[in-house]
Amino acid sequence: MITKDTGIIEAVQNHPEILEVFAAYGLGCIGCMAAHFETIGQGAIAHGIDVDALITDINKVIAETSK
Repeated sequence: MITKDTGIIEAVQNHPEILEVFAAYGLGCIGCMAAHFETIGQGAIAHGIDVDALITDINKVIAETSK
């Protein structure tokens, strides 16, 4: 399960399907140098995004993909 404390790069490397969620929220995280040391929560806060909604959507995509 992904949490707000999960590193951005770690999450995307383990679950590339979540890139669509980042894109839907307008986050170009993979192209950003900060992605290498920021958590998902830190990145969302920096962009004014609802962290809980983002995490919920990320985990939903992971669950649907793993079925």
